[in-house]
Amino acid sequence: MRVVALEEHFSHPALQDPESAARLRANPRMQRIETDLADIGEQRLADMDAAGIDVQVLSHTVPGAEAPKPERAVRAAAEVNDALAATIAAHPSRFAGFATLPMQDPERAATELERAVRDLGLCGTMINGMIDGAFLDDPRFLPVLERAHDLDVPVYLHPALPPESVAGAYYSGLRPEVGQLLAMAGWGWHAETAVHTLRLIVSGIFDRLPELQLIIGHMGEMIPFALDRIDRVLGPVTPQLRQPIPDYFQTNIHITTSGYTAIAPLQCALSVLGVDRILFSVDYPYLSNRAARTLLDTAPLSTADREKIAHGNADRLLRL
Repeated sequence: MRVVALEEHFSHPALQDPESAARLRANPRMQRIETDLADIGEQRLADMDAAGIDVQVLSHTVPGAEAPKPERAVRAAAEVNDALAATIAAHPSRFAGFATLPMQDPERAATELERAVRDLGLCGTMINGMIDGAFLDDPRFLPVLERAHDLDVPVYLHPALPPESVAGAYYSGLRPEVGQLLAMAGWGWHAETAVHTLRLIVSGIFDRLPELQLIIGHMGEMIPFALDRIDRVLGPVTPQLRQPIPDYFQTNIHITTSGYTAIAPLQCALSVLGVDRILFSVDYPYLSNRAARTLLDTAPLSTADREKIAHGNADRLLRL
């Protein structure tokens, strides 16, 4: 069975953040992750082969080009995208890629997205969290979303570190290592991306851009579990939307399995969203390829549904 993994990260020196790098090196486990992020060659391919991963769709890890000052971000994004395209050209049957964009300058970000898709052959973009304290429903980011819509490529919405005000209110007063992880993969990342996704829906972005496709990871960032209640609460106050809130998960939003190894969350997502909206991911190297592949292999799925999650839905969405 062919397997395509969608949320698979790498790092590039052009976007290296010294503070983040120092934190990584202070933790032995993260030292290994830093090494794996930097490798987009033979060792990564060996790890993929060992777990039966045929294709990784590569994206730059957090922090991406959203972090630096605009001028540096524009230059760095282009450098990273060029390097990513060169990696894909060296291994065209094993890698595809999402562009990194200088979102602080939306017009130039839209231009870079078009270059990355038309000239470099990348298959969409990954955007990490808020930009300068704003979500993507802010009108300033419309040029990027319009360009993705017109190019017919998806936007993968990924979490990022919370603003300092949020981190202070929600995650302070704990041991530093606990507060930091609670703000990130332990909870905060998923809550932020869920809010981000819901803001895009209720702001009417998908009504304005009806063919725009959004991907969110981590088994839907908790939304599938809460979608019934979300609809009952928000539905009555959003009569301007062209369809009920859950329907946008059938027309405009896909989710991936990134970072998850348990069957129950997958079953919830299948029950709420259906198999056609779910795509396999690992979240490499933060999760092992083997652990994610075990979930795919052991979940109680029909052969046809397993094939859809493993590669069929990704092939259709990304035209792989």
